[in-house]
Amino acid sequence: MAADEVNPEELEIADELIAERRAEAPGETPEDMTSWQRPITAAIDVINYRAGQIIALLMVPLIVVVVLEVISRNSFAILQNAGFEDLARTLGLGPTLWVYDTSRMIAGVLFMAAAGYGLMRGVHIRADFLYRNWSAKTQATVDATLYLLFFMPSMIIFTIIASEFWWLAFSRGETMQVDSAWGPLLWPARLAMPVGGFLLMLQGIPEIFRAFHKMGKERERWFVRALPVYVILLTWLFLAIFQPSMVPGGDAFTDLMSARPNLDKATIGLIMLGAMLFVIFIGFPIAFTLIFLAFVFGIWGANFKLTTLLMTLNTNSTMLNDQLMAVPLFVLMGIVMEAAGLMDRLFASIQMIMSRVRGALFIAVLIVSTIFAAATGIVGASVTLLGIMAGATMSRSGYDVKLAAGTITAGGTLGILIPPSIMLIVMGPVLEVSTLDLFRGAFIPGALLATLYLLYTLGRCWLNPDLGPVLAEEDQPKTSAFYGAEVALICLGVLTVCRVFGLALGGTFGAVIPFGGLFVLVITCAVAYGAYRRLNLLRIVLPIAVIFHLYMIVANMGEDGSLPTWSITFAAFTVLLAYLARPIYGAAADSEFYFSDLWDEFFAGLMPPTILISFALGSILFGFATPAEAAAMGAFGAILLSVGYGKFTIPSFFDSLIKALEITVLIMFLVAASNFFGAEFSALGTPKMMTELLLGMEMSPYLILIVIMALIFLLGWPLEWVPIVLIVVPILLPTVEALEVHGLDRYDLMVWFGILIAVNLQTAWLSPPVALSAYFLKGVVPNWDLKDIYLGMMQFMVIQLIGLTLLFIFPQLVLWLPRVMSGG
Repeated sequence: MAADEVNPEELEIADELIAERRAEAPGETPEDMTSWQRPITAAIDVINYRAGQIIALLMVPLIVVVVLEVISRNSFAILQNAGFEDLARTLGLGPTLWVYDTSRMIAGVLFMAAAGYGLMRGVHIRADFLYRNWSAKTQATVDATLYLLFFMPSMIIFTIIASEFWWLAFSRGETMQVDSAWGPLLWPARLAMPVGGFLLMLQGIPEIFRAFHKMGKERERWFVRALPVYVILLTWLFLAIFQPSMVPGGDAFTDLMSARPNLDKATIGLIMLGAMLFVIFIGFPIAFTLIFLAFVFGIWGANFKLTTLLMTLNTNSTMLNDQLMAVPLFVLMGIVMEAAGLMDRLFASIQMIMSRVRGALFIAVLIVSTIFAAATGIVGASVTLLGIMAGATMSRSGYDVKLAAGTITAGGTLGILIPPSIMLIVMGPVLEVSTLDLFRGAFIPGALLATLYLLYTLGRCWLNPDLGPVLAEEDQPKTSAFYGAEVALICLGVLTVCRVFGLALGGTFGAVIPFGGLFVLVITCAVAYGAYRRLNLLRIVLPIAVIFHLYMIVANMGEDGSLPTWSITFAAFTVLLAYLARPIYGAAADSEFYFSDLWDEFFAGLMPPTILISFALGSILFGFATPAEAAAMGAFGAILLSVGYGKFTIPSFFDSLIKALEITVLIMFLVAASNFFGAEFSALGTPKMMTELLLGMEMSPYLILIVIMALIFLLGWPLEWVPIVLIVVPILLPTVEALEVHGLDRYDLMVWFGILIAVNLQTAWLSPPVALSAYFLKGVVPNWDLKDIYLGMMQFMVIQLIGLTLLFIFPQLVLWLPRVMSGG
């Protein structure tokens, strides 16, 4: 393999989130590790590895129960509307009581019980902005110190308190009462908390031993000598907390924990915030840092009992959150689709279709990146895959490196914004708004940015053809003499199928016959395929399709006879396509017109993922399914696509489950930790104090919002979106809620603010010198100079800022679709 080529099989779909994933196999230890530490490390690694493998399999029943619920409920609704309710009940169709609670308990167990596996695989995120610049010995020393001082005490307390919390539910037979019609027993799901805490605490031992090994024998001896003293002090600490009468000084320690602080609580919260920033930038895994600091400052500012109550309640709430249940399922959907190789086929076909257009590869990259963003929602996967597919081809075709790098990185960052963005799913509960409305609000901004990218690249190529030259004549595909008519007919056919699909999804045909939408869609696709293969049928179908579109446009006419602007534009576009297709009625077309083979490849790459994404997103946007249900349907559909393309094997699917579990643990455990930290921080009253301070400065609310956006932008350099959304945003939220901007109420303000954050962080991904997208691209296209990649990214960063400014000035770009689709 050449030096500038990368094996797609080695692609990790979550590289931007899991930067420190451990390379060695579970149970494998360095030969020069201290002899007595090796078997302990290997044994605990294997225990957590096997636990993770078992827990990953829970995604299968999670998908199954949710898919069955969606099919059963919607089938019942269709038959009921058609007057066949008795038949539906006879078949046992209809909504269930048990699936909702069962599915969210399974999802909660996924991340909580697998936390130890996540640590063993090295997937817990850390802000290594400073950490990575230290020597290996310094890193190991810091790690060992913080594991001993922060991690082990926190995890032991967590495990003990979680065990008590579980025992309470078990002994009392507690059932799920809030937001549950079924009322299942809580203790099976809550068991994941003490089990997960114990496995996580257990995994801390190998991590300490690995740090000992990396720091060198001389430093290790000092730590090993101090271990007996550490164990004694740790034992005394926990006896003093839980059994104070058993140890000397226990009662005094209890009095100390119960003492009122000399400082006011808001000031303690400021110290807590400063300590959090300091420790995070040292480079220790963020989730464990937050848990430890929440314990320490919660006890200092309030008391031990309140602190542990907040911990258990927030962890339990995160486990049972029905919106966050979509995270593992959408992640799995993206991983399975990527593994099926659908994007490679799509990119190659679009490249051939646009081969006679300047900047054809730019168009292909932006189309594929938009579709792939909707499939994965993960930036690193998109940038890496696009770099593998397009980088070498762009170099061979003489494309400008700067513009090529900018297009790939900018297109890849769309995964943050375009639904089903994982970030928006996590952000919904933080902002206390519906994930559905965030998805709807992100739709137009995502399309706006993709359009701005496309206009910029094509405009540059039009002004300077050397930036994106037309493909060489010998490399262009063989087509008929009526290639323009081919393109026009394909566009009109796709528009027609999409129009029928939208009507079917909206229930237009369901009132006529049961499953009418499905029947009409199948018939339309069959007729379209027949017209694609037979010229005579095509000549008949073309005018019918045009009349259909014109009729639908007239049907949208207002009572006063007016037509919406979009409707007039669509009518003009339809007529233009029909005009461009008119040569098929000429005599020469009988012998010379045919659809090129490249269209077969195009549809093979485009239609399956597009239909899958359309079903998943369409069901969310139209309110037919919750994000979690759509995610389950999407994951199920991705598996079917993988089977259909002959890419499905049990080992590869299991590997996809493992990857999805790792990303889920990373995100969800940090969600739980940040919720605990945020609850303690809010209880101290610091956010309220900060809000009053900012509002008291008599600054314009728009200026305050700009300052907040600038802060988030700067934090987007060294930090991932996960800690920003889960830690920084909740701190700033009270201030934003108090602002009066554009006359928005609280809910609309939060939806708008959430999309501004998403676009802002997308911009930060393109901002040197810490832009991670540049390093992903450099890794797969090593012959491109990093300076050129930076210069290319900065061009698109300016476009991002233009888009962000438009959204800031015109909030209706975000809010129009949520209002229309919710009937507001």
